[in-house]
Amino acid sequence: MSYFAERWPEWLALVGEHLWISGLALGAALLIAAPLGILCSARPWAERLATGLTGVLRVIPSLAVLIICVPILGVGDLPAVIALTVLAIPPILINTCVAFRSVPPAITEAARGMGMSRAQLFFSIKAPLAFPLAFSGVRTAATEVIASASLAAYIGAGGLGVLIYTGLGALRTDLLWIGGLSVAALSLIVNRVLAAVDRRVRRYERAADAARR
Repeated sequence: MSYFAERWPEWLALVGEHLWISGLALGAALLIAAPLGILCSARPWAERLATGLTGVLRVIPSLAVLIICVPILGVGDLPAVIALTVLAIPPILINTCVAFRSVPPAITEAARGMGMSRAQLFFSIKAPLAFPLAFSGVRTAATEVIASASLAAYIGAGGLGVLIYTGLGALRTDLLWIGGLSVAALSLIVNRVLAAVDRRVRRYERAADAARR
């Protein structure tokens, strides 16, 4: 309580840095992995290749990626965002690929028989059916990125990891508790927000489907 009474603005700044780094990494991973997942769902060889590559990426620890990036990119936000992006790509890519591949062929054939174009088939049929499973990959990636963004402080990128590393260096148990619990709470809050977005989109899709009928 004494920490928050004296350093409340500093804590808010660290939370903002943590969210900024995590958001950049998640957005970059989404832009890379979602289109690749859609592409891989239509080509079995591409799916096997993507699964193998993402398996390799998941084995590499984020800290190892950070250490590799530092000699090339220096310290700061950029290597931290790249390392977290590498961490976020596998769940988004795999879930997107599986989601679009799991769309029943009978439904797509019926849509083609009704004269739907490729764009109509994708946006009206495939995307709504694949969204729940694909979005669960985004939620998983967001949780992992927020938890791992604590490592960003190791290379001077800021975030709540600053409290953790300061507590370790100064043997301050209070800072360790504040930093660790703050990261855990932030991860839970973001997961709940994404769950609310998921429910809202599904309600919108059901309402749109009922209107079309």
